[in-house]
Amino acid sequence: MISKIKEFKVLGDNRGQLVVLEGNKNIPFDIKRVFYIYGTQPNTPRGSHSHYKTKQFLVVVNGSCKVTLDNGENKETFNLNKPNIGLFQDSLIWGSMHDFSEDCVLMVLADDFYVEDDYIRDYNNFLEVVN
Repeated sequence: MISKIKEFKVLGDNRGQLVVLEGNKNIPFDIKRVFYIYGTQPNTPRGSHSHYKTKQFLVVVNGSCKVTLDNGENKETFNLNKPNIGLFQDSLIWGSMHDFSEDCVLMVLADDFYVEDDYIRDYNNFLEVVN
């Protein structure tokens, strides 16, 4: 297995539902950056890169999408379709998000700030680093 899906506890009552995400509790790192992707096109992938050091946790807060993770030897595709399900993406894992529903909002929690030099954007370079 390349990464793992985590199901978060849902709290709520007749007023609605609530999911809590806490760094170093149910998210396995300090959260330094949060961003979200929306308004995507169903046939246009996002991501298609890896990070040297940054770890991420992906949660679809609305709609659905698929995430394919690749460690250079194995690929695994995960269907994110519930707001209480998250996917951990470790460093040096190639990630691609695709098959977005029209209403998809994908939130990403990261353990570091944006640093362009942390990105590996060429798949062949990625393979050289991990092999």
